[in-house]
Amino acid sequence: MPSVKEMILSEEYADLILPVYTGFLEDYKEYGARIFNEYYGIIHYPLAEEFFQNYYDYGFFYNTVPKLFTLLNSVSLDASGITAVQNQPVLNLKGRDVLLGFIDTGISYTHKAFRQKDGSSRIYGIWDQTIQSGTPPYDLQYGSGYTREDIEQALKAQNPFQIVPSQDENGHGTFLAGIAAGRQELSGGEAFTGAAPRAFIAAVKLKPAKQYLRDYYVLPDSAEAYQENDIMMGMKYLLSLARTKKLPLTILLALGTNLGSHEGTSPLAQYLDTISNFPGIITVTAAGNETGYSHHFFGTIGTDAEFEDAELRVAEGETGFTLELWSQEPELFSIGFLSPTGEQISRIPNNTLTEQRITFVLENTVIYLNYQVAEAGTGSQLIVMRFVKPTPGIWRIRVYNSLYLRGEYHLWLPSKGFISDDTFFLRPSPDTVVTEPGNAPQTITAGAFNHRSGGIYIHSSRGYTRLGRVKPDLAAPGVNVDGPGIQGAAGFPMRAMTGTSAAAAHVAGAAANLLSWAFREDNISYMNTSVAKTYLIRGADRNPVFAYPNREWGYGTLNLYGAFLRLRE
Repeated sequence: MPSVKEMILSEEYADLILPVYTGFLEDYKEYGARIFNEYYGIIHYPLAEEFFQNYYDYGFFYNTVPKLFTLLNSVSLDASGITAVQNQPVLNLKGRDVLLGFIDTGISYTHKAFRQKDGSSRIYGIWDQTIQSGTPPYDLQYGSGYTREDIEQALKAQNPFQIVPSQDENGHGTFLAGIAAGRQELSGGEAFTGAAPRAFIAAVKLKPAKQYLRDYYVLPDSAEAYQENDIMMGMKYLLSLARTKKLPLTILLALGTNLGSHEGTSPLAQYLDTISNFPGIITVTAAGNETGYSHHFFGTIGTDAEFEDAELRVAEGETGFTLELWSQEPELFSIGFLSPTGEQISRIPNNTLTEQRITFVLENTVIYLNYQVAEAGTGSQLIVMRFVKPTPGIWRIRVYNSLYLRGEYHLWLPSKGFISDDTFFLRPSPDTVVTEPGNAPQTITAGAFNHRSGGIYIHSSRGYTRLGRVKPDLAAPGVNVDGPGIQGAAGFPMRAMTGTSAAAAHVAGAAANLLSWAFREDNISYMNTSVAKTYLIRGADRNPVFAYPNREWGYGTLNLYGAFLRLRE
């Protein structure tokens, strides 16, 4: 029997997220069962066994199949009111005695921005899920954990990577850590400092998604994708480290997906909400960069119409994609298709729980269709359509109404990076495109704006959630933001990034400063994500031209100093 570690890493095992119950660990012991929290656990099932010989058939267990997430990126501290709280003599907030955790592409731990003035490291821990030669941290079974002591030893060595081999080849995680927590550096004659330059740091480097999941979601080879369960394990690592070090914790998640209810009901979003309620923990997510890419269609079918066509342009060379339809309970819809060659698939009844395989006479396209009349996490109807080798041209997704209540439904294509830029809806809706898990109710979700021009970033995802909850919560600088790059021939050059990832890093740094203040002299010992969100929303800047909240800006733009000024009113 293979070890749990072998199951986790093997391409021959499927990862399944399941609800936890009494006896869960014993019942699934042979499948390497582990628990995230009191709600969800993970098992690893052999793909070769009969149940998984065609793993497309398990698509109807919607929340058990890990979703895939991608990175959300495509003199800002002054605009956020962060410089003011750093320099204000009484506040002097720089994230002291707070742990800032990043679940991303890793961190360049040798960078001076992540060291103390004496050269020692501010990084309390790294969990690299991609390196299997070291010891996994805590009870996490895979990857390699590196302590602050390991990092200190590496920094003193002639070749640090012989001792701590973890590196950030992408640079996304390093950049965000620099924006949120980098110590003041001089690069190219310009001063740079992060929002919480005295915070301690922890980093999780995610391993790439397994191939069977990439195949299931029909991802292009170029797509960067990370599994939902690995992100959840990353959160478990950060919680364990913060508990060990007895430090309050801010977690930044700058990854997203268009898969899901857009109501924050996925296992990852629910886990995020659960820990967000704990005192001493603040969670921050990025809203995504989906506005303007025409990946969302909003339809309404009245009593005077039998169906509505959602027209979808599919690009040349598109290998495939997953398309989801979500309605509001108790609405009920069914689907038909009209291909670019004119071949019609008539209305397909929603009276089966098994996935249906739809083929075409005149083309090689295969569509895997699955109806869930009431999806377990929401009660809403969900229709999953997986297109494989779709014929390029104009497709019509024919949506039929069955109940004629409100008649409203949503269709979402995959987020940018998981699909060609030339595949899109012809009549898209720009709203309701905040990516998961940014729709989770408790977390602080950040949109992006241009702090130089004052305008919203053109691709910053617009809210609200599918059922009308306000998201994003606020906006922060996210256009051409400067931050630390990864090591190259010229050392560590500065780089610029645009997107809601950078905006969320500003908010995470601000949140770390707020936590530092809250627990300093016991100002607010019950500070959690909800309390922090209230403080930041109260302090946000609001343009009198707009009504708030709104779909682009949420409740306004980040102003940490304003949050403290409001305490006097």
